[in-house]
Amino acid sequence: MKKIFSYVLFGVLSLTWLGLQAQSVKIGHTRIDYILSQTPENKVITDLLTVQQNKAQAELKRLQQELQEKYALYQKGAAQMTDIIRKDRETELQTLQSRIQVFSRDADESLQSKYKQLVSPTLTKIQQAIDSVAKENGYTHILNTGNGNDILYAPEENNITELVLKKMGITPGQVSEKPVATAPAAPKPTVKKTVPKKK
Repeated sequence: MKKIFSYVLFGVLSLTWLGLQAQSVKIGHTRIDYILSQTPENKVITDLLTVQQNKAQAELKRLQQELQEKYALYQKGAAQMTDIIRKDRETELQTLQSRIQVFSRDADESLQSKYKQLVSPTLTKIQQAIDSVAKENGYTHILNTGNGNDILYAPEENNITELVLKKMGITPGQVSEKPVATAPAAPKPTVKKTVPKKK
């Protein structure tokens, strides 16, 4: 009988403890992309990335123009070329086309890397502000309800975005909401004509 009483008591105490644990969970939410869009650093990041992207686009356009001009010359004179000259021109065109593809890929990787480098300190500041607000307000978890999230419902009274912005010294809504600075995609090569294959 004592064993049964001990098991029942243990069960009741366990359920009570679990109930208390569930009551002590406080979940808040925020949008990191929105907070980032409100920071003064966001405009600087966007401007620097735009400059880098514009330079990459200009160089890509120059390479594409060069390829199109060389291809037009190749087409114009192909009938009069010897096999050796034709193969040489085809190799030159294929090499230039490969250079364009490599340049485009490298430009994209460079933009992504630059974005991470520029945004990292700001994201660290945002995380520190989120941590402070969570501790000060008794939150045990903070969820990001920004881009690409899987949160289907979050009560507005648990939204800590304004508290985080105030903690960072930013007046909420001061900057009109714009897409957060992200590394823009590098321009993709667009070659209208295909280069002939080597025979």
